[in-house]
Amino acid sequence: MPHLKPPHRLPDTTPDPGRADQPPAPTGTPDPEATGPATAARGKHDGAAGETEAAATGPDEARGRAGSGTGTPETDEAPEPPTPEPADPAAADPAVADPAADLAVTAPTVTDGADRTEPDAPATADTATATGTGTGTEPAPESAVAPAPESESAPAPAPDDPEPEPAVDDSESSVDDPEPSADPAPAPAPVGDPRPGRFGRWRPGARAARYVTVGTTVLAAALVLFALLVPNRLDRLDVQSFLRIPAEGVLVAGLLLALPPRARRVTALVTGVLLGLLTVVKLVDMGFYSVLARPFDLVLDWSLLGGATEWVRESFGRTGEIAAVIGVVVLLVAVLVLTALAVVRLSDLMVGHRPTAARTTLVLGTAWITCVTLGVQFGGVPVASKLDADLVGNRVEQVRAGLADGRVFDRQAAVDAFADTPPDQLLTGLRGKDVLFTFIESYGRTAIDDPAMASDVGAVLKKGTADLEAAGFGSRSAWLRSPVTGAGSWLAHSTFLSGLWIKNQQRYRSLTTSDRATLTSYFRKTGAWRTVGIVPGVRRAWPEGKFFGLDHIYDSEHLGYQGPYFSWTPVPDQFSLEAFERLEHGRKDRDPIMAEIILASSHNPWAPVAHMIDWDDLGDGSVFEQIKKEGKDPKEVWKNPESVRTEYKNAIEYSLHSLTEWVQRYGDDDTVLVFLGDHQPVPTVTAGSTSRDVPITVVAHDPKVLDKIADWGWADGLKPADDGPQWGMDTFRDRFMTAFGPGGTG
Repeated sequence: MPHLKPPHRLPDTTPDPGRADQPPAPTGTPDPEATGPATAARGKHDGAAGETEAAATGPDEARGRAGSGTGTPETDEAPEPPTPEPADPAAADPAVADPAADLAVTAPTVTDGADRTEPDAPATADTATATGTGTGTEPAPESAVAPAPESESAPAPAPDDPEPEPAVDDSESSVDDPEPSADPAPAPAPVGDPRPGRFGRWRPGARAARYVTVGTTVLAAALVLFALLVPNRLDRLDVQSFLRIPAEGVLVAGLLLALPPRARRVTALVTGVLLGLLTVVKLVDMGFYSVLARPFDLVLDWSLLGGATEWVRESFGRTGEIAAVIGVVVLLVAVLVLTALAVVRLSDLMVGHRPTAARTTLVLGTAWITCVTLGVQFGGVPVASKLDADLVGNRVEQVRAGLADGRVFDRQAAVDAFADTPPDQLLTGLRGKDVLFTFIESYGRTAIDDPAMASDVGAVLKKGTADLEAAGFGSRSAWLRSPVTGAGSWLAHSTFLSGLWIKNQQRYRSLTTSDRATLTSYFRKTGAWRTVGIVPGVRRAWPEGKFFGLDHIYDSEHLGYQGPYFSWTPVPDQFSLEAFERLEHGRKDRDPIMAEIILASSHNPWAPVAHMIDWDDLGDGSVFEQIKKEGKDPKEVWKNPESVRTEYKNAIEYSLHSLTEWVQRYGDDDTVLVFLGDHQPVPTVTAGSTSRDVPITVVAHDPKVLDKIADWGWADGLKPADDGPQWGMDTFRDRFMTAFGPGGTG
C-alpha cells in the first residue's frame, strides 16, 4: 500500500540502558526506500525519545508503535498528538487499509553472507508476542530472527509495565491499526525470489534427478525385455521378435509379487543373474550359428574358443585379438551385472505399485493363454513366447546327450571291417600308384550351385576337365555330406580318414587317442607306400599327426616358404604344391607316395587372395609380397556380405587352378588324385543354405582306376551332377578300401 513519506531523518542509534536486549548500533546508513515506516517504528526508542522521534518521523511510525505494543514509557507526560497526515483515499476502506498487506509490501529484505535473500521474519515474531503466543518475558532466541540489526524486533514488554495511550483519532485507529490476528499469514516472498521458504519452489537438480530415475527404470525394463525375447540367431533378429509376450517374464513377475521382502530381493537377484547367463549363451549361439550353423555345445565346444582367438590373431593381428578378448570379457561382466540390477529395480517398482503390477500381470497372463490357444501370430512370429524355456530345455538335453556321447562313440569305434585284413590284402588295386588325398578348404556345394558363383566356378571346372583330358586324365565326381559346416576342418578330415562320424572335439580326442586305423594308416600298414603330410595350416606341434599314420609331416615351417601370410593362410596353395613336388614327388628312385595335402588359401577370411604366377617364378615365395600388397584388406571386405562372397569365389578358383595345373605339370601315369572340400563356408557365404554337401572328385591317368569305381554312379568330369550320389563322409573309407581291395568292386 503506498504511503506519503515525510522527509527522512536518520534514526537515533544511542544505546538504551534500560533495554538489556538492545542490538548493537548498525554501522551503515539504512536506505529509506528499503526500511519503510514499519521498520522505522520497530527501530525507535520508546518514552521521551519516542516522543521526540514521533514528531520528526511522522504519524505512521507513531501509530506503528502504538499498535505494536512495544513502547515502554519513561515519563508520565502524555505523548504529543500526531501531526495530521494528508487524506488517504484508502483510509476509509478497511479492505484497502489492511495492515498485513501493508506489512507485506513494505517489509524489508536483508542479505546474509551467502548472498541469499530472505523475507523479513521478525514481524511475525512481534505479532506472536503481542497476542500472548510468545515466550513470556524472555526475549526471543537470537537464531529466530534475521541476523541484520535493522530487521530485529524489540522484545515484548514486561507484564507489569503500563501500556501508553497515544492520543490519536479513534476512527483513524480503528481503520488503520486493527488488532493483530491470532494466526497471521506469513509474509510472501519478495518479487523475483525463485526459492521461497526453506527449500524453495524448485530444488536444484530435483527435476534432473527425476529424469534420471525414470530413464533408468525405462532402460531396466528394456534390458529385461531384450534378454527375455532376443533370439539366439542373427537371421531371426527382427522387430517381430520383440513384439511378443514372454511367459517367463509373466511367471517371474507373479512370483516376485507373492514373496515376502527378503525372499523377493534374493529371488530377483538370482533371477537377474540367471537371465544374464542365458543372454550370454544366446550371444555365443549367434556367433556359432554365424560360423558353424549350429548352437554352442555347453559340454564339447569350449576348446573351440582357443581356435577362435587364434583365427582373430592371424586375420586381424595381435592388437585385434587383444581387443576382441577384452571386449568379450567386458560384455560378459556387463550383461551379468546389468541384468541382475535391472530385475531388482523392476521388482522394487512392482512392489511400490502393487495393485497396478498385479492387475498388469494378470492381464498379460490371460493374453498369453489366449494367444497360445488361438495361435495368434505377428509377422509369422507367435505372439505368445516361451523362447527361454525352450532354450533351457534344449540345453539340458544337449548336456545329457554330450555326456552320453562318449559311450556311444566307443561302441562305434570298436567296429572296423578291415581290422583283421592281412596287409598284403589291403589296397591291392592301387599298388605302385601315387595316391594323393587333397582337401580344399571351405570348398562346398555353394561354390557350384549358388547362382552368383556357379557360372565362374563352373567355367573353372569345365576348363580343368578339358585340360586334364588333354593331358590323358579322366575324372569322376559326386557329393559327400560333411559333419561340420563353416569351420572345424580337422573334424571333417578325421571323419573322411577314419570312417567314423567325428562331429565334435570330444570325439576327435577319443579318436586320436585310440587304436582306430585310418585310411592313411592302412596305406602305411601295407608297407608299399611312403606316407607324408603337407599341412601348411599347422604352425605348432601336432602330435595327432602320428595317429594318422604319416611317416613325415611338412608343416608351414618346413616347406621352405619365405613369403608373407595371407591373413590366416600361412602358405599359398601354388607354393604348397610346388614344395610337395620339390620335397617328395619329384625325387628320383623313391617309393610310391601316399600324401595327405591340405590347401588353405580358401580359408576364411578370403582376403587378400593370391593369384597364379608362373611356376618357375615361385622361388622361395618372396614374390608373394607384392601380390599381398595388391590384395584386399579383410576388414574392408567383411563390411559387405557380397564382397565376402566374391572373395570366397576368387579363393576357390585360385585353389582349383593351382591343383589342376599341378596335375597337368607334374602328373604321370601313376598319379591318382582324390580331392574334396572339407565343409561348406560360413553362413555369410552360403546365404541361408542348410546343405552340408561338399564336392569330391577322383582323377586318374590309368583308366583301370576309374573302372574300379564305375558302379558308384559318379558323374564324369570335375563337376558333380546336381542329382549325383550323396554319401556321408564317414562312409568313404570303407567304400574306397572295398573298391580297391582284392574284390575290386565298388
